[in-house]
Amino acid sequence: MRTAAVAFILSMLCAALLTPIVRRLAHRFGALDHALSARKIHGQAVPRLGGIAIVIAFYSPLLGLFFAQSAVGDILGRERYFALGLFLGGLMIAALGIYDLRGAGAGKKFAVQFLVAGIVYFLGFRIDVIANPFGDAVSLGWAALPFTLLWVVGVINAMNLIDGLDGLAGGVALVAVSAIFLVSLQRGQPLMILFCASLGGAILGFLFYNFSPASIFMGDTGSMFLGFVLATSSIRTNQKSSTTVAVLIPILILGLPILDTVLALSRRAVRGRPLFRADKEHIHHRLLGLGLTHRQAVLVLYAMCLVLGAIALVLTYVNSAVLSFILLATLAGSLFLFLRHLGYIRFEVSHLLSDQRRRNRALRVAVRPYAERLRRVTKIDELWDVVCQVSSGVFQASSVRLELAGGGQPGERSTTVLTNGPSLSFAAGDDGGEDATPTPTPTPTPTPTPGFRARFCLIGTRREEGSVQFVWLDARTSLERDIEIAIEVFCDNVAEAYERIRAHARTTTRHSASESVTTGFDLPPN
Repeated sequence: MRTAAVAFILSMLCAALLTPIVRRLAHRFGALDHALSARKIHGQAVPRLGGIAIVIAFYSPLLGLFFAQSAVGDILGRERYFALGLFLGGLMIAALGIYDLRGAGAGKKFAVQFLVAGIVYFLGFRIDVIANPFGDAVSLGWAALPFTLLWVVGVINAMNLIDGLDGLAGGVALVAVSAIFLVSLQRGQPLMILFCASLGGAILGFLFYNFSPASIFMGDTGSMFLGFVLATSSIRTNQKSSTTVAVLIPILILGLPILDTVLALSRRAVRGRPLFRADKEHIHHRLLGLGLTHRQAVLVLYAMCLVLGAIALVLTYVNSAVLSFILLATLAGSLFLFLRHLGYIRFEVSHLLSDQRRRNRALRVAVRPYAERLRRVTKIDELWDVVCQVSSGVFQASSVRLELAGGGQPGERSTTVLTNGPSLSFAAGDDGGEDATPTPTPTPTPTPTPGFRARFCLIGTRREEGSVQFVWLDARTSLERDIEIAIEVFCDNVAEAYERIRAHARTTTRHSASESVTTGFDLPPN
């Protein structure tokens, strides 16, 4: 226990000292979250490499103990396969988060996550048996592998999805790891006690800078790493438990991120939306919609995690099916009322969901031909023609403005601005030009002329490539989420087409330069 306390203090101090250094490096190298996505709620660029500080702070005391001659070092040596699984798997997940700064697709991320889950499975982190409160435990047999893989990958992405408010993912992880620590302490598992203490200290040290208002985000590096360690730790802690509710304990401990993920996937599937298309309907968004402040919403979710963690701890001591059923039934009823208050559960939604699916399908069908045309464009003029047609024909906008960084020519740093339709007189200093500060989208801006404006940024594979701004002169004051998603998808296609045009222009320029050298003629300067 003394060693765990030392590991906690060392990792907390390490995270507290490293985080400002990582923050400065993120500013230096431009690793910033620019708040340009429709689902973001912060209004300025914030560094997003904080996960690196968490990873280093977590491993530092463990590596010291591993090489030290001590009783804890002997334990790490005896259970070296479990330790190797956490060390190797955690580093691979952290590396994936850093690589994702370049824009790794969902396919690549899932491939690496399943690979890591498979590695830790064969190193001993397995869910082989599921406890049965009404009889003997159920052996999973061959299903142990897919069940374990889905658990690890699911928790990794659940923590990633819930990272939407300042300090939320870190606080949820801190409560979860505290509960796992207490369960490990009760079951006499020194290795997991040590790992949980080290992770708890790393999270707490980082939260000094991440709690609202955050000066740094953990990013995918931190959220996925926390999800991985929590997933594997919960497996290890409950691996040999004989309690009738053993399978429910890790689910309850990680209840909030799991619930948020299930709700997200369910509503997108029911409404016919892409499963991995981000939206603004997570639990924390609904709390903000009720009028809670940023910090109040985070504290409410902290309290929810504390309640779930407390129930999980109670279940570790209660080995009675009847008492467990009463406790879980009470929890289920409370969650039902909570979700209904947030608007997730309605009794008259069948026809509404059907209408939403039809609208989503109609929008996708309407945008699809233009997406196909964008894949064939080779010039800026052709791209602009498609943007104008979609703006008026599909999205019914009165005006559209397209800003393209570099103007499509290699080496060119100016911004090309194309406009179509009636323009509005926007407020002074907010003309959306090259030097304007980007704002979260869509954002209604008071203007002298009635109208609603929404700006969507084009995020290329390597950097911001510009933006598309739509203006409606009708009475709307916001965008329906279905239209917003369709515009986001279309803007992704515009960004890909623009990147392809620029790559083609660079290739043509190099080819022309090569020919000029071969023939002995010089090209005229640009």
